[in-house]
Amino acid sequence: MTYLSLIIIGFLIGLLVLSTGGGGGALYLGVLTSLFHLSGPVAAATSLFTAFPSLVVGSIGHYKTGNIRFKVGNRMIIAAIPATIVGSLLSPYIPKIIYTWIIAIILIILGIQILVQFIFPSKNKKKSKFDNLKATLFGVISGLMVGVAGLSGGGPILAGLLLLNLDMVRAVATSSYVLVGTSAIGLIFHLNGNIDWSIGISLMIGAIIGAIVAPRLLSKVNPIKFNTYVKPLMSVLIIFMGIKMII
Repeated sequence: MTYLSLIIIGFLIGLLVLSTGGGGGALYLGVLTSLFHLSGPVAAATSLFTAFPSLVVGSIGHYKTGNIRFKVGNRMIIAAIPATIVGSLLSPYIPKIIYTWIIAIILIILGIQILVQFIFPSKNKKKSKFDNLKATLFGVISGLMVGVAGLSGGGPILAGLLLLNLDMVRAVATSSYVLVGTSAIGLIFHLNGNIDWSIGISLMIGAIIGAIVAPRLLSKVNPIKFNTYVKPLMSVLIIFMGIKMII
């Protein structure tokens, strides 16, 4: 596969994930393992290497548009980073099947909750006394996903932000901000000389270009309409991600 093809693939993934609040870990892992047949450790390290710069660029773009909600984002980061470190240290000792089933079940439940919340919206939008605890919990789950498997952990973060009543535009922006911190720690622990540089750099270039474009696109959309159309789709996607992990 040519370098141009790799850049195009990276661009499409970068544009997609920075527009929908993910880090692209699952997509990058899928591409690296299915198309390039990289081993698990190499794919995980290359995935994080590819995603991290685009997350930084995308977060800067979201910051400029004023859509990042730092209070809840910082709480998630504070919870996620220690979980990422712990997950990275424990990953050699955790049976993959157990980890996979736990995360899959969590994602399915979160996706269903988001869908129910969308269909039956609560009239009470006031801050709940449990919101801080929820943000912490979602941060921990995300951190474990990054640390154990080299995924970006975007699913729980986005799901948590939506359940905390952020609209899609601000949830996407805040999720990208949180994932910068978790991906940085995950990349450090998953390096170990495992990166496939030729593939990773080409994908990274495309992903950065996509990350530059995504925040500008989101800044031009109507948040209410975007929330109406994309939120149910994201709930279905999160459920699908969970089911896909166990079949």
